[in-house]
Amino acid sequence: MAKQTPERLIWAVALLSVEPADRLLEIGCGPGEAVALICEKLNGGSITAIDRSEKMVARARQRNGGPLAAGKAVFQVAALSDITPGEECFDKIFAVNVNLFWTQPGSGLSPIKALLAPEGKLYLFYQPPSVDKIAPIVDKVTQALQANGFTTRDVLTQEMDPAPGVAIVAELKSRTVPAGSYKSLRR
Repeated sequence: MAKQTPERLIWAVALLSVEPADRLLEIGCGPGEAVALICEKLNGGSITAIDRSEKMVARARQRNGGPLAAGKAVFQVAALSDITPGEECFDKIFAVNVNLFWTQPGSGLSPIKALLAPEGKLYLFYQPPSVDKIAPIVDKVTQALQANGFTTRDVLTQEMDPAPGVAIVAELKSRTVPAGSYKSLRR
């Protein structure tokens, strides 16, 4: 029986609202499930996916052989701090269940500033084991974002099994409109 794509990844990709020409960076790509969903939407765009695990990157490359061969996807064994800006920056940078941003507040945000395109957005998704963990995660992440030159545009929640998910959407302060509102989405 084939393993089903986790609901949190389907939700995350839907919230990214991927446009055909988007340039995306996924931090902590794991076995490449989100990349597979995103590549279906790309036409001229691309996604760079990084993970510190060689094993996960190998699995991601295997899962996404077609997009890799077509130039839609690039995979790198790397930490976020290893990525340097190229000629192009990313329209959307995202991470799913990457604890770095709330367990080490502020860590990782400096490289993101250099990698984000002028109108780019940062999306941080979490599905903690229980609903009572959401507020502390949101508080730590939004405080770290604020302290590091970002404005939180939206905090969104989604009911899922086994626990709700939360998405924090941010952009650099110099590129923002006033902070977004708290929204709750239901199935």
